[in-house]
Amino acid sequence: MMPAPGRIPLQSAPNRKEWIISLLLFLATLLTTTFAGLVYYASGDGETDGSILALLLHPSSLTPGLLFSIPFLSIFLAHELGHFFACRYYAIRCTPPFFIPLPLNMAGTLGAFIRIRSPFPNKRALFDVGVAGPLAGFVVILPVLFFGIAHSRLVPITMVPQGINFGEPLIFRWIGTLMLGYSPAKQVMIAHPAAMAAWFGLLATSLNLFPIWQLDGGHITYALFGRTLQKKMSVMASIALVFISFLGWPIPSYLVFALLILILGWRYRLFHPPTLSDEIALTRGRILLGYIAFVVFVVSFTPVPVSII
Repeated sequence: MMPAPGRIPLQSAPNRKEWIISLLLFLATLLTTTFAGLVYYASGDGETDGSILALLLHPSSLTPGLLFSIPFLSIFLAHELGHFFACRYYAIRCTPPFFIPLPLNMAGTLGAFIRIRSPFPNKRALFDVGVAGPLAGFVVILPVLFFGIAHSRLVPITMVPQGINFGEPLIFRWIGTLMLGYSPAKQVMIAHPAAMAAWFGLLATSLNLFPIWQLDGGHITYALFGRTLQKKMSVMASIALVFISFLGWPIPSYLVFALLILILGWRYRLFHPPTLSDEIALTRGRILLGYIAFVVFVVSFTPVPVSII
């Protein structure tokens, strides 16, 4: 049977070893994110003993952390599976989702990724794989965000002691205002763990949608505007991200990420790798999805994600 136009022959599916590694990393990340979730449960005046000794003696004390870890991992899993199934549709060889556990971290993880091991056949495939992850993750973020904010509470800003403050993307504030009458100038939201899971999901979604090199946004802009314009947008976006980092000084939240992206970009001389056939144009529906992805980026991005007040 001949492959469909614009597609490459079917590559081998992920092997058993890759699936086992994926599962083990997922379980490890479930543990580390659940531990991180205890912090957000406690910040909402929940009672928990998060000491290592208590967790060893009473593993059930981790249960409140699931209010964060389950919705959090659901968001990231939806994102990665969006990429995975798009790759499988186009017969692009890729790994299963690999999560990166990181103990003693605000999120308990460095995120997740799939490794793509064969070239993109054309710009339609590149676009579909790039946009599938952020949009799938965003679809899961929305109900988590509504649920989390509905179970959050507001306190007068004068009653909040100095400490770490999490910035709020536009959609976070809009839903807070809609559901709770939230007024950031007068109030502080004590976020439910599920709301914090959605917050991290929005942060990851916006970063992935930056039009930079090998990020999802880089795939999308390459498919929409071509290789030359995508390179210019990558350079501008990377430099902008460096400068934006200093808005939150003394916590330059995006700086390490931006510098790493610039360093990795030099591997391809700041160009996105070409597809096998750049001549196949995007359909109108895909172009519309590209602009929807831009709107998702705007409402999800937080210029200063973490600051000290």
